[in-house]
Amino acid sequence: MPHPFRLYNTLSRQTEDFEPLRPGHVGLYVCGMTVYDHIHVGHARAMVVFDTFVRYLRHRDWEVTFVRNFTDVDDKIIRRAGEIGDDPVALAARYIAYFHRDVANLGLGMPDAEPRVSTSIDAIVELIEALVRRGYAYQSEGSVWFAVENFDGYGKLSGQKLDELRSAEEMPGKRHPADFALWKAAKPGEPTWPSPWGDGRPGWHIECSAMAKASLGDTIDIHGGGLDLVFPHHENEVAQSECGNGAHFARYWMHNGLLTMASGQKMGKSLGNVINVHDALDRFPAEALRLYYLQNHYRSPLPWGDEALPDALGMLARLYEAREVAESFGGEEDAERVVSDLGEDAATVWKLGNAFADRFHEALDTDFNTAAALAHLFELSRAINRLGNHKKAKKRAGSVVAPALTAFALCGKALGLMNQTSLAFDEEVKSKRLAALGVDPSRVDGLLEERTAARAAKDWARADAIREELDGLGVVVMDAADGVRWRVRLHD
Repeated sequence: MPHPFRLYNTLSRQTEDFEPLRPGHVGLYVCGMTVYDHIHVGHARAMVVFDTFVRYLRHRDWEVTFVRNFTDVDDKIIRRAGEIGDDPVALAARYIAYFHRDVANLGLGMPDAEPRVSTSIDAIVELIEALVRRGYAYQSEGSVWFAVENFDGYGKLSGQKLDELRSAEEMPGKRHPADFALWKAAKPGEPTWPSPWGDGRPGWHIECSAMAKASLGDTIDIHGGGLDLVFPHHENEVAQSECGNGAHFARYWMHNGLLTMASGQKMGKSLGNVINVHDALDRFPAEALRLYYLQNHYRSPLPWGDEALPDALGMLARLYEAREVAESFGGEEDAERVVSDLGEDAATVWKLGNAFADRFHEALDTDFNTAAALAHLFELSRAINRLGNHKKAKKRAGSVVAPALTAFALCGKALGLMNQTSLAFDEEVKSKRLAALGVDPSRVDGLLEERTAARAAKDWARADAIREELDGLGVVVMDAADGVRWRVRLHD
């Protein structure tokens, strides 16, 4: 690699050179969904960030084993099932199917493994047995608890102090307020499995320790998830895994920032401020959501509001337009001769295009800085548009913009952006935005045909009236020498 690949490690609180256990191979475990409802746009940030991270690692010729789990046995699932009179296992299976639909529509790839709690009970019981045997866990009234005081390293990931902590699980039999459940004794109406401690079900945290071990081994390269999981979930994973396996758990911890509302709150179902992914995708292309998530550094908070996706779609449209401009240039002259003749604007496109790959990779090799990588792409796009204003460039600058077209293709491969033709993107935007505005496409087509006829008849008053009517529907008409084009306003 031309640049060392570096990652910020939550554990060390420093950006470090990345060195995997096995040269050329990355084992990545990311905490997935607790499946009791639809995935919302807050959840999707982690899904898109780590999907793009895996895409980039593979682009850079790493072999990646990507594991993302499902929590399909949990208090929230049981509670939701009880509220609607459903079976918890059936409820979880239904929302897993919805999740797969939504991430496919987002354009995300499948992980290499998707373990579920319900199919990992044997591995979970085995790990709990090891913890009990090693003196890190104890049984009480049919449940098994992790004894936090017995692990000297408790709090090293999150920086929490043990004497200030309490577990949210208030159940009889706990020895320390921060002890957490590994196995919960059976209760009426809950799914249960047999165990050495009696029938019951796993606690929340033990599942990921067991599934990561089963999928990737005692020690893994990278563990990822949202920043809100650092404590208690990931802190407890560290304790369980290192005590149960007798080995260091995760070499690098990678946490994405959260979506924040104008009030400063995170997006969450319990706060009633969520937008489900399938609703967002009804109104905006998947690539607009991807660009929205990648425009900020993955560790930074990401503001959410009514303008978030319209703004992202506008940014994406500008990239597609710049690529279309670049594709319109012709000529096969020597690039350096054309640059010499056309001047500064051509020189800038030529320089930025040739430097792009190195600058792009350097940004992403430095703690996966997609914001910096995209800044280079937008800089190149603006330069292309400036060159597009030169009439001579259209016929001569094909060789000058060739490196820029390679840059756009690189972003498609490494980031999953701009993978459509300009025509397909334009049609998707029009279809989804008209639907969001409640406008029948056939009505737009009819008005455009009528306006064309009015202009042919030189009935300018009628043509202007139709333009205003279309504008009221959210359709902007643009007359040009080569014909009429139209677009849909991106804001509702």
